[in-house]
Amino acid sequence: MSDALYEPQSHPRMTPAVQWLIAANVGVYFLQVTLLGSDGVFNALGLAPDRFPAEWWTVATYMFVHAGLWHIAFNMLSLWMFGPRIEHLWGAKSFTYFYLWCGLGGGVAHLLFEHNVGLVGASAAIMGVLLAYALRWPDEEVYLFGVIPMKTRWLVVWLVLINLAMGMSANRTSTGIGWFAHLGGLAFGWIYLRVSAFGGLDNFRRWVSPVPDEPEDAFRAVPRIRPRTRERSDRAEGIDEVVAKSNAAIATPVRPAAFPRAASDSNQTSAERLNLVLDKISKHGI
Repeated sequence: MSDALYEPQSHPRMTPAVQWLIAANVGVYFLQVTLLGSDGVFNALGLAPDRFPAEWWTVATYMFVHAGLWHIAFNMLSLWMFGPRIEHLWGAKSFTYFYLWCGLGGGVAHLLFEHNVGLVGASAAIMGVLLAYALRWPDEEVYLFGVIPMKTRWLVVWLVLINLAMGMSANRTSTGIGWFAHLGGLAFGWIYLRVSAFGGLDNFRRWVSPVPDEPEDAFRAVPRIRPRTRERSDRAEGIDEVVAKSNAAIATPVRPAAFPRAASDSNQTSAERLNLVLDKISKHGI
């Protein structure tokens, strides 16, 4: 992986959901190689098309069973590499739902296209996690087979093509790999992410149905509101006109009005008395 993936500031090395998923897979494998044996675990938890739907729980439990040490080691290493960063972004609950959903998609695809072989392993769920990582960080660089540098977006494209080609080949069952299960995990992961992009199932349903389910009375009531709106608009215009006239009156400079004759005579008498007082002061002093 690139150095950016392991920066401590970007995301924790291990997150709770990834830790529990790895612990569950390792715990089942430990029981498989010690107490119960591979055949017993495969019969109890592995997905067998000829025993489905009688053993309906196996469509979920198969993803916690692995065929061997290298099988579980590669899957858990991939989960540890790609899972924590997505869980840190989504949260533990959302990441766990997504992981299980992609694993369920792998089981459904296997039941649809394979009828003679059983299925075990977390590869379908890991494929969904890798798809989510590539869509979120498409330019992150990984090393295919630990040697070939490749961006995550092209890694997912390569995985789709190789799984599709091998799944459609005549000798697909001889390899012991669930090619269609891988494609099912990728397909269910893509569906989950597309629906989440609409903000959940509720928003997706509203987007799919363009016409809301409203009663006809609701549409008939609309014209009744318009006259009231017009009346309120006319009132507002009248009020604005009155306010404008008032403002204009205030802004107009007040011209001096003609005072009554009595007031003019009184002012003149006061001026004459004041002149007399000033003349007396000038002659005799204060």
